[in-house]
Amino acid sequence: MKIAMWSGPRNLSTAMMYAFGNRADFTAMDEPFYAPYLATTGLNHPMSDEIVRTHETGPQAVAVACSDVGEKPHKYMKHMPHHMLEGFPLDWASDCVNIHLIRHPARVIASYAAKRDNPTLTDIGYPQQAALYDRIGGIVIDSHDIRQDPENAIKSLCIKINLPYDSAMLNWQAGPRAFDGIWASHWYGAVHKSTGFAGAEGPLPELEGAAAELLDAALPYYEKLKSFS
Repeated sequence: MKIAMWSGPRNLSTAMMYAFGNRADFTAMDEPFYAPYLATTGLNHPMSDEIVRTHETGPQAVAVACSDVGEKPHKYMKHMPHHMLEGFPLDWASDCVNIHLIRHPARVIASYAAKRDNPTLTDIGYPQQAALYDRIGGIVIDSHDIRQDPENAIKSLCIKINLPYDSAMLNWQAGPRAFDGIWASHWYGAVHKSTGFAGAEGPLPELEGAAAELLDAALPYYEKLKSFS
């Protein structure tokens, strides 16, 4: 089985990668299209130069790697829809279980802005995720539900995709993983300190100014996806 987990940034996606990567029967890939995305767009992201130097930047070569199951029975791939630029191959996804992980944009915007100034709608990926869902379909899950009850949420997901549940998905050792992208040192600090899923989330953050305008723009896409969860 190959799982393509699609989500925007700051969306429990790294914790989900650690959960599946902690299973003995899974390998994991961390945002393999990130380097091609940066190399193609020339965008100035944290550690852009290091990412492009260290990781494969050819989208076709990355697609071939995504098509390969690997040395274990299953592969988990963490992907971001906004990395899939026009012309990047997507045919490999037809052989995957495609899962769309969503989170309320107020939480995403507040978390993202703490790591990178002035995020845009393109940066947080809601339009691209909605368009990708329209194109390839799949399963939609909300990170809020996972945080509320990790064990039952993970069990339900495993049942949905016909994968035996493994309790190793609920807890992992603190620290980085061999499959982390080089960007982990900037983005993954909280996850590296964790040993499992964080507890239930509190009230939605209150946003002002440009952040509130970004929330208004992102909310319709989230609500559309949420209706399928």
